[in-house]
Amino acid sequence: MSVSKNNKLAIVLVTSLFFFWGFVHNLDPILIPHLRNAFSLTHLQASLVDSAVFIAYFLLAIPAGMIMKKYGYKSGILIGLTIFAIGCFLFIPAANQISYVFFLAALFVVACGLTILETAANPYVTVLGDPSKATQRLNFAQSFNGLAAFIAPILGGKFILAEQPKSDTEIAAMSEQVKLAYMQAETATVKAPYMILGLIILIVAAILFFTKLPDIKDDEGEQKAGFFHAFKHKNVKWGVIGQFFYVGAQVCVLSFMVLYATEVAGITPLNASKYASFAGLAFMLGRFVGTFFMKFIQPLTLLMIYSIICIALSFIVIYGSGTITVYALIAVAFFMSIMFPTIYAVGVEGIGADTKSASSLIIMSIVGGAILPPLLGLISDKTGNLQLGYWVPMICFVVVLLFSLANKNNLKTQSSHE
Repeated sequence: MSVSKNNKLAIVLVTSLFFFWGFVHNLDPILIPHLRNAFSLTHLQASLVDSAVFIAYFLLAIPAGMIMKKYGYKSGILIGLTIFAIGCFLFIPAANQISYVFFLAALFVVACGLTILETAANPYVTVLGDPSKATQRLNFAQSFNGLAAFIAPILGGKFILAEQPKSDTEIAAMSEQVKLAYMQAETATVKAPYMILGLIILIVAAILFFTKLPDIKDDEGEQKAGFFHAFKHKNVKWGVIGQFFYVGAQVCVLSFMVLYATEVAGITPLNASKYASFAGLAFMLGRFVGTFFMKFIQPLTLLMIYSIICIALSFIVIYGSGTITVYALIAVAFFMSIMFPTIYAVGVEGIGADTKSASSLIIMSIVGGAILPPLLGLISDKTGNLQLGYWVPMICFVVVLLFSLANKNNLKTQSSHE
């Protein structure tokens, strides 16, 4: 199938969106230690940053699919971008109120926009162009999400994190007035980055509004079938399960990166943000390298190999000591990079009229990012050992391995000769 000029322009514009939602997601590893320090939070309380974000995927995925069914991909993207920008602007009153709950609410609104945006953009990329290259195309688009994972911690660390944050003991010793002033100064640092991001998102939305994008029409079957009709496909069922556990693992690895580097390897928070950036770089390179390998290796075979490597590296993260554990975590970021787009593309492959419904269900399963990180935090708090919490992502990688094995013989359309 040849790709028209309109489709090529659409792929370029929609691919740029992957960068923006990747950027805001990868500010979370900076926000978690920053807000933990500012509000003197436990690991479990700090992990609610991720819960506020990923619970939105569970609540908004089906409404997002309904928006797409009724108004099309472009409208879904524009609505998602608008809500995304509004959420960014809410960080300003959240900082002024010095309220952790307000911050969580702002993150929730951002995530509502991202849910609609991702529910539209992911399947849109897979259906534009040659169907046999859908997995490679989505992996390439998601590589720009990886680019954001590299850049966001650098900028976030520079503008949000303090050089030498106060310890819990120092904060506890402060008078109420001094403590309030400290919290005000700490929370105020998030205002400018999120305000600028919100303005950029509105500009992008305006450009897309005035750009003609091709829409992919649905056939009669999709209009009549309900959302859960998509579950008749084995790959959709496995896609929901696989994505639930994979996203939980990704959030555990990337969002706790700064906290892990400081507590396990004794690295300062500002330097730890640089290691988080290295993890983002590894994540980005992993997607580009993985996309290249998929020209020669069946995507599910590559997914199987990468999941086994992630399981092995997780043992070093859990039982190792010193900076080697941080490097192992960075390596995990590299090898887990192809998992989301590959699971997603396999999950919606070859299901025709059920594609948009399946997209909603798989995006809905991203709620794993809300449920599993608090479990990591709870295990860490109960045992007094952050490393033991990483049994959670290791088990998730086992599930990804099972996903690759279950679907390997089910989907014959993916071939290394495509």
